[in-house]
Amino acid sequence: MSHPASPLSAVADTLLTGAQVRTLDPDRPSASVVAVKDGFITAVGDETDVRDWRGAHTEIVDLSGSTLVPGLVDGHSHPHLGVKMAQGVDLSGCRDLDALRAALSAAARDAGTGAWVLAHGLDHNVFGGRPVHHDLIDPALGGVPAFIRLYDGHSALVSGPALSAAGIDGPRRFEQRAQVVCGSDGRPTGHLVEFDAMSLMDAVLPRETAAVRRERLLTLLRDMAATGLTGTHVMDLEEPEFLEVLAGIEDDGELPVRLRIFPWCMPGTDREGLDHLISLQGSHGRRWRVGGVKFFMDGTVEGGTAWLEHADCHGQGTEAFWPDPAAYTQAVHRLARAGVRTTTHAIGDAAVRHVLDTVELLDDPGQRSLHRIEHIETVPDSQLPRFARLGVAASMQPTHLAYTRADHSDEWSQRIGRERADRAWRCRDLRDAGAILVLGSDWPIAHYDPREVLATARLRRLPGQPEVAPVTADQALTGLMALEGYTSHSALAVGEQDVAGRVAPGFRADLTALAVDPVTAPADELGTAPVTLTVTGGTVVHRA
Repeated sequence: MSHPASPLSAVADTLLTGAQVRTLDPDRPSASVVAVKDGFITAVGDETDVRDWRGAHTEIVDLSGSTLVPGLVDGHSHPHLGVKMAQGVDLSGCRDLDALRAALSAAARDAGTGAWVLAHGLDHNVFGGRPVHHDLIDPALGGVPAFIRLYDGHSALVSGPALSAAGIDGPRRFEQRAQVVCGSDGRPTGHLVEFDAMSLMDAVLPRETAAVRRERLLTLLRDMAATGLTGTHVMDLEEPEFLEVLAGIEDDGELPVRLRIFPWCMPGTDREGLDHLISLQGSHGRRWRVGGVKFFMDGTVEGGTAWLEHADCHGQGTEAFWPDPAAYTQAVHRLARAGVRTTTHAIGDAAVRHVLDTVELLDDPGQRSLHRIEHIETVPDSQLPRFARLGVAASMQPTHLAYTRADHSDEWSQRIGRERADRAWRCRDLRDAGAILVLGSDWPIAHYDPREVLATARLRRLPGQPEVAPVTADQALTGLMALEGYTSHSALAVGEQDVAGRVAPGFRADLTALAVDPVTAPADELGTAPVTLTVTGGTVVHRA
């Protein structure tokens, strides 16, 4: 029995046929045909229904046995900021210092007179436990200034000539947690930790034109759609002009993926600043919307800025990103009373606890479900049941496991210590405790391809690398849990469960078709499975 179409819209614009449909709709878990009109699903049924829904101008798309699922939504990425961050040489393939130096030497040779080497994606493990220092790379660069973002996005390595160009010759004081790391001689090592320290380089770094950056953004969004993504939760609004860019793109056409945007609320934001964030809510175009606010409760483990209950193995990590954590709590409560959703970057166990404490202090229980926590890299047993009890969603990025090792020989594990490393990225424990679990990539920190994330969530290692031991293998998700993290749970986390996350009549026609079933196919096979079709708002934005 099909779900009936509305009498006023029985004739579909598009019919997707020949599919194995995983609807995630408990009223009808499977189907083979989906009817779409005016950007929404009007009916879900089987091949016998096609004749009733087909009109003279209906497009028929035969999926030839592909598995059709609700449109995949990346729960955490940075398309606009990431386009800026991911400039230059991609160093994510470097595994040791020799490889890093070879890559930088080649880039320096290719650089024109007066040019810089820009690079990104550098793994902390490349340094083999050595302190991050420009002396390790300066000879390879031959005097060419370089700015290299480390993979965590919260730190950078700057060459000696680049430090000189920016006038950085010693430590600096910052209102927010940040550091120009200096050696025992007081001279900068080139390691800049957190946003305020990295921003010291802004005045001297090469800048792209707005037109070039706009085109790179559009190319990125098209590439995202080609991997099956129909949307992403954008965890920044660093530049207000971004909304103007999106409006301009929609003046000329359509965005290939939906963007739900969470502008930042940083330490020191006063009441006027909070009121501005509230006023931004609901700003929207056809496929973009401001719908929340992003906070930072800490930084990263490798940078020594994750907020931990007990210091890391370097004696760091005992301070919050907000110098006064109570001010964070007050800001979240102010937004919650205004009905604004918040999400907070919290990697360390103390940061996670404080966010949960903040939500628990809300007087109105109805305001608690407006909140979620990003990353949650290490958390003790005591905090797990609080997520479901308080209605706080967990948002995690399984492919970040690629920077760790099962034997804890990696920089992250060495810094945080074995006990906390043993409770890393507890995806399964959070799901089993009843939490909403959103999955994402955090691009450009890891690749945005949802197939890779879905596979890694099941394998606890990257797909296609069977020789790599899984990290905390007991935290593996089932195929269905992983798919829900990109669909129904993603929708729940932003209050869109009535229009997104299922293949059902009345829901948005955001759909992804894969050549394999993402729930039952071997995870290694899923990682590279062809994307047959991506549909956003009823429009085909990618076709194999």
